[in-house]
Amino acid sequence: MTTVGILGGGQLARMLALSGAPLGLRFLVMDTAPDACAGQFAPLLVGDYRDEAALAEFASRVDVATFDFENVPAESAEWLAGRVPVFPNPRALAVAQDRLVEKTLFRELGIPVGAFADVGSLDALRAEVERLGGACILKTRRLGYDGKGQFRIKSPADVDAAWQALGAQATTVGLIVEAFIPFERELSVVAVRGRGGEFRTWPLTENWHVDGVLSASLAPARVDAALAEAACAHARKLADALDYVGVFALELFCRDGGLLANEMAPRVHNSGHWTIEGAETSQFQNHLRAVLGLPLGDTDVLGQACMLNWIGEMPDAGAVLQEAGGHWHDYGKEPRTGRKVGHATLRADSASQLAEALQRVGRALGREAQVAPVVARLSG
Repeated sequence: MTTVGILGGGQLARMLALSGAPLGLRFLVMDTAPDACAGQFAPLLVGDYRDEAALAEFASRVDVATFDFENVPAESAEWLAGRVPVFPNPRALAVAQDRLVEKTLFRELGIPVGAFADVGSLDALRAEVERLGGACILKTRRLGYDGKGQFRIKSPADVDAAWQALGAQATTVGLIVEAFIPFERELSVVAVRGRGGEFRTWPLTENWHVDGVLSASLAPARVDAALAEAACAHARKLADALDYVGVFALELFCRDGGLLANEMAPRVHNSGHWTIEGAETSQFQNHLRAVLGLPLGDTDVLGQACMLNWIGEMPDAGAVLQEAGGHWHDYGKEPRTGRKVGHATLRADSASQLAEALQRVGRALGREAQVAPVVARLSG
């Protein structure tokens, strides 16, 4: 029986383990936290990702390794790859860990991207903010996610405050400043590439964020075919350039009818959670198929689907579960402000049916504001 090792023991590893059970797979999860939620469903090895003794034990117990967490040190992935097959490869992981390297690759591949610059000092930041037109976002090059490690610069008057907030990290994880993009919509391509280069995408997803954290996803996104084809072409170009194996997400901004790449996530992705019930094959099972060299599953959508993220604490499940197309996912985490603790997916055969279900759930849970932009898009 094949054992898949997963570095990172959060909800993504948990859902990977659940999706792999029908394939007869076993799992070993490695995480730094003894209470990692994936450990409720798979054996858990607790250890530091830089501890070679822990990595050696992990490698000795698995047939193939993957990730649920992109901030596993790339050098640890490289060390591990000398002992067991690792997918995606360490280079892909390293590229996605550094915003400057990532955006530079986008530009080299001809994938449109907003203006950006590396900054290592307050004076350099002042100069780049002026060059970029004043409205910018200062970000750490590494380790930031879900809105963390960022400072919004609305005008040159905010530069000193931005440097005070993040400047100390210029010499540790590095800083990048990006021109603020007044986008109209946030989209993502969730894609999968197999060991032999087979490539598939799920329908384009539209996403809504609150305070930098994903709030809701709608699939398929209401976009014209040309835009969807362009988004998928960008994802394929990126996957082929990195010889990528597994599932990844390419996050995009839509502005003036065109697309600008924001970032890549080298793993199964929050905006693809709807695929568990809303597609022929979920992102989780297709990721496992890819890393094991199995044929990829069909990625067609089943009707219309919307995923609602639960942040901080779980609401009552009843309002979702009484819907014919309602599906509930509790990650088994303790409530905490800003923490992703679960999600729900609502599926229907038509846009109007999905909008009505979302409105019922929104009213019942007091989450009208969360469902409102999705309902507006479905009704538009």
